[in-house]
This record gives sequence, structure tokens and C-alpha cells, in this order.
Amino acid sequence: DLEEVGLDTYHHTFFEMMGNWSFGDYYKEEAISWAWELLTKEWEIDQSRLWATIYDTDDESFDIWKKIPGIPENRILRFGKKFNFWEMGETGPCGPCSEIHYFIGDDKNNQDPKKINVSQEYWELWNLVFVEFNRTDDDRLIDLSEKHIDTGAGLERLTTVMQHKTNNYDTDLFLPIIQTIEQNSGISSSDNPIPFRVIADHIRMLSVAISDGVLPSNEGRGYVLRRILRRAARFGRQVKFEEPFLAELVEPVCSILGETYPELIDKKSHIQKVVQSEELSFNDTLDRGLVHFEKLVGSITSDLISGKEAFRLYDTYGFPLDLTQLLAREKGIKVDIEEFDIEMGKQKQRAKTHKKFSINKENINWLTITEGKDSHFIGYETLTTDAEIRRVSKNDEKTILILNQTPFYAESGGQIGDTGVICGDNYKLIVENTIYDTRNSILHICKGNVADDQLNFKVKCIVDEERRQSIKLNHTATHLLHSALKTIIGNHVHQAGSLVSPKYLRFDLTHHEKIKSSKLTEIEQLVNEEILKNNPLSVEIKPFETA
Repeated sequence: DLEEVGLDTYHHTFFEMMGNWSFGDYYKEEAISWAWELLTKEWEIDQSRLWATIYDTDDESFDIWKKIPGIPENRILRFGKKFNFWEMGETGPCGPCSEIHYFIGDDKNNQDPKKINVSQEYWELWNLVFVEFNRTDDDRLIDLSEKHIDTGAGLERLTTVMQHKTNNYDTDLFLPIIQTIEQNSGISSSDNPIPFRVIADHIRMLSVAISDGVLPSNEGRGYVLRRILRRAARFGRQVKFEEPFLAELVEPVCSILGETYPELIDKKSHIQKVVQSEELSFNDTLDRGLVHFEKLVGSITSDLISGKEAFRLYDTYGFPLDLTQLLAREKGIKVDIEEFDIEMGKQKQRAKTHKKFSINKENINWLTITEGKDSHFIGYETLTTDAEIRRVSKNDEKTILILNQTPFYAESGGQIGDTGVICGDNYKLIVENTIYDTRNSILHICKGNVADDQLNFKVKCIVDEERRQSIKLNHTATHLLHSALKTIIGNHVHQAGSLVSPKYLRFDLTHHEKIKSSKLTEIEQLVNEEILKNNPLSVEIKPFETA
């Protein structure tokens, strides 16, 4: 829905969801009556504008609503599965729901029940979900042993209603940001509010995400941030911002949300630096890409930009697809998205061919040797143990074993897996790596093969102790480095990834600029000082609740 944000008055990239939950404590009657009491008595929302909807066969909820003072029976409407039945997915917990809708139209004496769930004049304020079933693979609904409540009400929409507005952007959650844009640009939002809405929405989302440690990048959630920042910067051109301007809008965001989210105030300077740096970089991309986009538009003879050309803008000039779509829409032309996706798929396939071959964990042909539980990890207590083979898979070069118990640490959390040897009566297998499969079983990837008649089920496991010790040292050093980075660079530093190996460690961090060599020296000195303290270590095993 990103393209809808700013074009309408209710889609947002960042919104806050309020609600209440019960796990087997209270149920429908309390959830319905409390929601109505909060809306009409505490928040004093006009009950003559409120409607209740229920699942068409949920007579229990209907009877509860009938007892609620202030809502007549003809305002309790029944709907089918599309609107009033909540499900996590094709299987799993699910149940009917009851929604409370609000009429935002001018004439409250002229309301029409046929427009509920159809007209934008009727807003869903609160959804009360009654989780009482489990849907099975064969589409049966099984009663849960306990019945649960899960409700949700969007803060932005409730704020709009309580401040007697019909537009989220006219509330005090957005208006101070829009007013700052107007002041800085010298342009009023009244003639064309769309760019002001887009920018106000996006800078809220960017500020909160960056304060949580996310940085713009070319992958995953970082790319979502980059797309949103670039969309905001692009709309800034529509209100005559030629230079970076978004960082100046972090201040009103902090004023609005800082009391609730104090990390916004604590990291305000960091947020501003990240936004400023990213916008500067994008302006260069935008200026270069716009030249090529205009050339492209001038050369086409139809109202369609081919997917190949759109992909070339993306691949060669860093021009994101959604920006190409936005510019094309302004000129009344379209982009061939299907062909773009094909070109993107080709690029991903080309990248895969350069990747090192790895084991396909989901397609291993296993031979069961013994039955029982597997992969009990005892590698913190001992590095050698006797074990039983549960399953084995072999080819000409590799043998993969799953054992009942193992001292071999499987790769996880950035730390690579153990190596060593696994010995039978007449053979020795060299363990080259240890990993988890998709079911959390520990796979011992071994060099070599063993004849079936030699593969007895009892083996001895020996972890390479010297290598494990080197990994432990680098693991500890990773934590020391993280602490030093926070001390020297700032508390905004988050670990974005790591690699802990016997020879070295790699620490991926979130920061808005290259770290200066003088700072690197300080970080190194601080880590070394902590190492030289040689603090004694102790290990305690505690229950999760008290750890």
C-alpha cells in the first residue's frame, strides 16, 4: 500500500495500534462492554455515530450487544467471513470478531446500514477478536481448550475522531510536521496536500525506525527505509526543495512522539545525520537518473515504459522501480512491471551461480539407523562423548550424521560450527562443519564415506579443542567490541550481524558514516584494556524467569 500513502488520508507507513488481550481470563461480554464504555464514557465519542458488526452466526455476541445501553438493535449488523472472522492463516487459531464502526459524515441523521464496510464514511474504530477455534489442515474448526481475546484500535484514527476531524493529517500527530514543511518551503499545503502528507508520514516512520537501529541499505528492512526516504525526498521536489530538507523535520517528530518514545530524543542527532547523509546521496542519484528518465520518455512511442528499460534505470543508475512508476504516472504513462520482475529474476539467478555450493537442508535422503530423540547438545559440559547415530546420508564425497547427543556446536548467531572427528570401530570421519537443519536437528558434515557394513551405530565424538578455544576468545571479543563501539561512537550502535571464527571476527554495525581512524584507535585501546584486566568468569545455570 506504499503508493496509497499520502494519496488518501488513512494509509500510513508508521502507525500505533492499541488494544487489550486476554489469555483465558475474560471473554466476549467483558471485551464488548469495556470497549463501549471506554469509547462512549471515557473518551465521550458520540454513540449516535457508532455501529457494531458481528459474525453472522455469532448469536452470543448479538445478545451481549443488545444489552449494551445506547446502541439500538438495528445498529448491530451481521456480516460473513470476509469482514467478521479473523484467521492467522490457512490453519491455526481463529475465531469470529465484532467491529465497532464510526460514521464521519456531516449529517448523522442520515446514516445507512448498507454502507458499512463499503463507504469511506464509515470507519472501523476497534476490532474485537474472539479466538476460540483452531483450524486444521483438513479445514475443520476445533474448539480451543481456552478462549482468548485479542483487540486492536488504531491510535491515528481514534485521534482523528476524538479531535473531530475527518483526516488523520489534520490531527496533532501530523499537523506540526506539515506546518514546518510549509514554513521551510514557503508553500501552503491547501492547494496540493499530497506531498505534505507523504513527507510528514514518511519522516515519522524514518525517525522511529532509525532510533530502533535500522539503517538505509540495499537489502531487507534497510531497503524499505531507503525506498521510503527516497519517496519523501522525491515529493520534496514538488514543494520546491532542491537541497536536503528532511533532517529538519526530525525536530517536530521528536516533539510529538518523544515523550512516549524517549529514544527519539536520545538519538535525535544520530537520526538527523543518517537522514541528511542518505538524502544527499539520493539527490545525486535522482539528478543523474532524471536525465536518463527524461531521455527514455522522449524516445518511447507508446504509453508504456518497458520492464527492461525500467530495470536498466534501476541496475545502472540506482533508480528504484517505485520512483520510476511515480514519475511515469505524472506523465500519464505506465511501466511494464511483469517484464521488470523477469529481468530482476534473471539478475538474481546470475548472482546465485556465483555462490558457493551449499547443502540443501530440505532435500536430504536420510537412512534411519536408530530411533529416538536427537541432537541433545552437551558441548558446554564436554568436548568428547560417546553417541548413537540416529540418521545418516551419504554420497561419494560426504557423510552427514545426526546423533542422539553431540558436543559439536552448530553454526548459529554468527558463530561458525565446530569441527573435529567422529570415530566408529573401523573408521574415522573428519567433521568439516556442523549446522542446523530446518527441524533444528544438528547435522555433522563429514569428509569421506563409510561402507554400509562398517557403519555401526555407536560412535565417539571429539571436538577440535584448540579451534573451539579460539572461537570462544573471538566470541568474547565480539561482546567487548560491541561495548566499546557504544562507548566511543554512541548508544545508537546496534549489532547488525557478525561472524565469529577461530582466526578472526567480523562485526557489522549500524552507523551513518565511516569511522575515523582516530576513533578506531580508541576502540582498539578500550577493548585491549578490558582484555588485560583478565576479569574472572563464572557460569550459573538459572531458570529463565530469574536469569
